[in-house]
Amino acid sequence: MIEVYYDGKCGLCSREIGYYKRLTPRTSIVWNDIATHPELLQGTGMSQSEALLYLRVRDEEGTIQTGLDAFLVIWRQFRGWRLLGALAALPGVYRGVSFAYRKFADRRFKRHAHCQASLQPSAPPVGSQP
Repeated sequence: MIEVYYDGKCGLCSREIGYYKRLTPRTSIVWNDIATHPELLQGTGMSQSEALLYLRVRDEEGTIQTGLDAFLVIWRQFRGWRLLGALAALPGVYRGVSFAYRKFADRRFKRHAHCQASLQPSAPPVGSQP
């Protein structure tokens, strides 16, 4: 089983996750909308703003993968997407795609009010003690 932590208030993110949900995965997947339910981050060590910035996936070994690495975990779950994952994992391709994803994600984060609101000091990391 893998767990995906995604921004459910982002239209593009929600459409993409909705697409994956309609596919038949190789293993079970838990889809965590952390924009609407930040409590789902309990025990991950991530703040909501960290999780909103880049896609995160807890892989089969329990390791949190970020950005392109998170997509690679997701793509391995679906027939037809495994080839894209293998191509994106090639060293030269990986570097370029990872760079492009980070730039896109940084821009998306800055443009969404709910992402910016997650940076406010009144929103402590989920699971932190007062």
